[in-house]
Amino acid sequence: MNIKEAISSRHSVRQYLPKPISKEHRDKLNELIDSCRKESGLNFQIIYDEPMCFNSFLAHYGKFTNVKNYIAVVGKKSMPDLEELCGYYGEKIVIAAQQLGLNTCWVGGTYGRRKQKAEIASDEKLVCVIAIGYGENQGTKHRSKPVEKLCDIKGSDMPQWFRNGLIAAMMAPTALNQQKFFVTLDGDEPVITTKGGMMTKLDLGIVKYNFEAVSCHKCR
Repeated sequence: MNIKEAISSRHSVRQYLPKPISKEHRDKLNELIDSCRKESGLNFQIIYDEPMCFNSFLAHYGKFTNVKNYIAVVGKKSMPDLEELCGYYGEKIVIAAQQLGLNTCWVGGTYGRRKQKAEIASDEKLVCVIAIGYGENQGTKHRSKPVEKLCDIKGSDMPQWFRNGLIAAMMAPTALNQQKFFVTLDGDEPVITTKGGMMTKLDLGIVKYNFEAVSCHKCR
């Protein structure tokens, strides 16, 4: 599937099949994660066949089952816009995983932080993790706020590329489905801002990736 199709079909999945990720998919994921590390300066780490991170009260409360693979989203504390970068490149990995036939879920708190196996240096921060594997299902489409709550461009004034990007942005996963972002145009440049709040900087990066990937226009 192409990027647009992957964004449309990708939903958060919390229940996974007890099936190891294939060597073919591991090789592609490793290559992608290595590329994102080099491009972003972040320290993404993928952990395979490790059940303890999601064997905790919080994970059970979050209704996670059979999560044995996850991506640790890690970066240096000193990096400007750390959370936004993590969201942007993490979503790039998430959408590529969807294209491979894998399922994912962004996880901010409902996992065993002390049980996860990523290597975190003293000057680094574990921003979140991303569960990954073969889902028992394909997840459920989330509800979205109406366009007028997320964008101030009227339909008649909206270029088609902008409309395509906005739809992709509206499909982006955000913490508690809060969608605290706003999209507008400054001349021909799309601008996406956040209203602030819990994990909204991470959300901003996720939203920007979806918009850019479909519209082929760089956001500010």
